[in-house]
Amino acid sequence: MLGLLTGCMDVVSEPNEGDAVAPVLNTTALTTEQKLLETGISVPVSQTLPSRFGFETKLMVNNVAVDSFIRQEEIHFDGNHYTDLEGVITFRGDNYRSGAAYGVADMESYTLKKAWNVNTGELKKTTGKGEWTGSGWTGQPLIIRWPEETRKVMNLYDSKKNKSDLVEVIYATMDGNIYFLDLEDGSATRDKIKLGFPIKGTGSLYPDGTPLYVVGAGDDMGSDSARTFIVDLIQGKVIYEYGNDDEFSLRTDNGSFCAFDSSALFDVATDTLIQPGENGVLYTTKLNTKYDGASVSIDPSDVVKWNYTTSRTGDDEYWLGMESSAVVYDHYLYVCNNGGDLMCLDLNTMELVWSQDILDDSNASPVLEVSQSDGTAYIYISTSLHWTKDKKDTGDIPIFKINAATGEIVWKRTYECKTVDGVSGGVQATACLGQNNIDDLVYFNIARTGGKKHGKLVAIYKATGGEAWSVDLKYYSWSSPVAVYDKKGDGYIILCDSDGNMHLLDGRTGELKDTINLGKNVEASPAVFENTIVVGTRGKKIYAITLE
Repeated sequence: MLGLLTGCMDVVSEPNEGDAVAPVLNTTALTTEQKLLETGISVPVSQTLPSRFGFETKLMVNNVAVDSFIRQEEIHFDGNHYTDLEGVITFRGDNYRSGAAYGVADMESYTLKKAWNVNTGELKKTTGKGEWTGSGWTGQPLIIRWPEETRKVMNLYDSKKNKSDLVEVIYATMDGNIYFLDLEDGSATRDKIKLGFPIKGTGSLYPDGTPLYVVGAGDDMGSDSARTFIVDLIQGKVIYEYGNDDEFSLRTDNGSFCAFDSSALFDVATDTLIQPGENGVLYTTKLNTKYDGASVSIDPSDVVKWNYTTSRTGDDEYWLGMESSAVVYDHYLYVCNNGGDLMCLDLNTMELVWSQDILDDSNASPVLEVSQSDGTAYIYISTSLHWTKDKKDTGDIPIFKINAATGEIVWKRTYECKTVDGVSGGVQATACLGQNNIDDLVYFNIARTGGKKHGKLVAIYKATGGEAWSVDLKYYSWSSPVAVYDKKGDGYIILCDSDGNMHLLDGRTGELKDTINLGKNVEASPAVFENTIVVGTRGKKIYAITLE
């Protein structure tokens, strides 16, 4: 399979870390960061004050407008120790969005092999022509080995309920269904659930093993507004919906656009569901979950909704709305919007702490990492090429490292890209953080650079912003790269592209180890459980690929 990419993929290495291209934190920023470390308080500096960008925010609690809010049960996430479950249970695994792989990949030949595939379907669009097909962006599956006591009470088929080593794949796709599959062979583990809305984003499971699943719709179905669904996985049915026809939303383009591509987070300690929406509303809801080992129920209360406008948001450009999934560090939430802002909110007061101008629409999710050397929290983020393109549909997209306490830019580098209306260039994929032998690197996947059809995977030094190596791709990609690690702790990168190729590369050097073709565009992001990769294609198939 390596011969298929001869002349199509080139690795460019740079031996030093010296090409940093942006400012380093000043003394004031470091002092503010120390304040965060010592007191848990995040404070803006002058250039990240929300007032500089004309932010105006509003709050509603249980459908009543309020001027201020203090959460009675404070939210405090425990680092990125999001779950003790075995598997990948939300987009990019946890509240830092730090990865989409579970366990060790015990590889010998470092090759890719098709294990099984399952057909999905299509859903006719109600606006415009055509159908929603297969798995779209971000479209990551969830993979979980359920605790035995939970497996026994769910509506699994008997053969699966009694399978002690069952690992289940849960995959919502654009044909409007949630599929439940056995990771071992792709066979159905239970009846699929029909939602009737295209699902582009990624679902989430309750982190303590309570059998609840939440997923948002990616578009309206005619006059039926998109919404988020909460599913009881014991009965296999939807038990709660929210977000549809929300009068609190200020987004009015195309009537009243609504979508929920973001992957929700749960704070188990306070039983709170957290989700931003493309309708421009951030939702937090106390679920009042009850699970007795035989049945599960929720009784939502304390529904807090937050919205915003800025000096440049409008119906024709710099739209309102949040497509990216949120990151949470302790009680601070970080999320990007369609209007070129990275925002930090205090979840316990729902106040906007700081904002940073990241210049363009960001569909990628921020990724957060706490430095092992000094305990400083940093965010890595990039953007699509949308609002900042020139008349030739060309422009530079930025990649940022940002101080999570102050919102200040640590470094920035840019790449020239093309874009196409409705099928953006730039960075649509979420960054991949290296660990173990690649812990000094962060990986970004750039679409439509080097030509409209082409792309690039870049490995960037976290410390300086210098490029360690880059790989030129014949076909661009929206799929997020995933890092897997062998028994020695060496890291390898999995990347899928718009021609249906899945590549396996050495994370240290960029050397191509193997490629396999899955037939159609892979814009969804893979998840990995030990030696098995799962991803869906726009060609209406879900594939499992074995790391050999």
